[in-house]
Amino acid sequence: MTIFEALQWARIQLIASPSLRADSETLLCHVLDCQPLALITSPEKTLSTEQQQLFVSLIEQRQQGIPVAYLTGTRGFWSLDLQVNQHTLIPRPDTELLVSLALEKIQPGMRVADLGTGSGAIALAIKAECKDIWMLATDYSAEALTMAKHNAEKNQLEVHFVRAQWLEAFQPESFDLIVSNPPYIRADDPHLTSGDLRFEPLTALASGEDGLQDIQQLVRQSADILNSQGWLMVEHGYDQSVEVQAIFQQNGFTNIQAYQDYGQQDRVVIGQRD
Repeated sequence: MTIFEALQWARIQLIASPSLRADSETLLCHVLDCQPLALITSPEKTLSTEQQQLFVSLIEQRQQGIPVAYLTGTRGFWSLDLQVNQHTLIPRPDTELLVSLALEKIQPGMRVADLGTGSGAIALAIKAECKDIWMLATDYSAEALTMAKHNAEKNQLEVHFVRAQWLEAFQPESFDLIVSNPPYIRADDPHLTSGDLRFEPLTALASGEDGLQDIQQLVRQSADILNSQGWLMVEHGYDQSVEVQAIFQQNGFTNIQAYQDYGQQDRVVIGQRD
């Protein structure tokens, strides 16, 4: 089987997938350990028996719905290449908005926390751009923290990791800026049983009947844990902006602002501790 034949076969197997071309090429590049350009410049190259068997296995797993990021074990985020597994949420481009907003507020010497860090994506992206801050990342999942620590070592970034349920382990006025991409999907949302979400950790996705349970808790705790004039930045669902802004206001935050992601969907609310 040549590269050309392998891609043709894979696209037929994944015909029901809206991302069949990207999936096929990403998985084949993973098998061949090559860049996408090689698939174009060397379509006649023949796969070894081992490569062909691995590629067939990966395509069959993708047919079952297993996310490509879990099959390759990696996902790009910001400027980093991160390892991911079934214990971590797969980083998504929309979450880079949180990084951009944080970078606008960060000053040298600040103490910054990323709550529910998962693979470490947000914390590591911020630290990669701001070496002169003290960066902390928390998660309640020990398995996720293990992966986040590995990604920090792999990218040679100094981030402190703590296992904690949001901010329960910290003293008042500990941080200048807090960012979080918490669970915010309603527990009965049908999307949880379809697509890639079926395979991602439920505890990193769902948050009570209205999807706001975790956001309410972390906003309430942040009101005490942030320093005076400190900032809180929270990612939320596309239809939750008004409710999240109200939660910020109820907990005494000022300068509350809402932002849309790259798809023009409401995505992030930020506020400042008065």
